[in-house]
Amino acid sequence: MWRIWQTFNPQRILSALAIFLFTLAILIHFILLSTDRYNWLDGASGASTNTTAASIATGSESA
Repeated sequence: MWRIWQTFNPQRILSALAIFLFTLAILIHFILLSTDRYNWLDGASGASTNTTAASIATGSESA
């Protein structure tokens, strides 16, 4: 394993890995923000309608 690190520059490899992982994390967060279910910036309006619809569908609403 140490021969690999003699061939490649560890500082460059670890910097590229950190940039790649940061870019991947930002991409995943933006994908989640573009959905209705996982958009946490719009507030709890979507979650309350989903739980109401689920309770109506299962018949567990008290009326």
